[in-house]
Amino acid sequence: MTEQNPLAQAEAAVRAAEADTDIVRIVAAVLAAQQATQQPTRVAQQATQTQRPIGLYIAAGIGGAVALTFLAMAAALLAVAVAVGAVAVTVCVLVLRSVWQDMQRGR
Repeated sequence: MTEQNPLAQAEAAVRAAEADTDIVRIVAAVLAAQQATQQPTRVAQQATQTQRPIGLYIAAGIGGAVALTFLAMAAALLAVAVAVGAVAVTVCVLVLRSVWQDMQRGR
């Protein structure tokens, strides 16, 4: 009796499937345990990769402050130049007006 009836074959297949299911569960549990132990190292690696260079930000802040200082000085110098120019034009107009009036009076 080397041949089994269909019912016996089905029972053997069910037993094999049950054994395979247990193996699959064990493998899944092992993989889950490995992933759980590896996740903190991934988080630690990501934490070290997201650190910012503080010195670069400090240097940029100092450079920006110096640049703003030079711009403010340039604006102040421009304002002084405009004021001097306005005074010079005013004096020139007053002198020319005085000369014009003298010419009109006949002097």
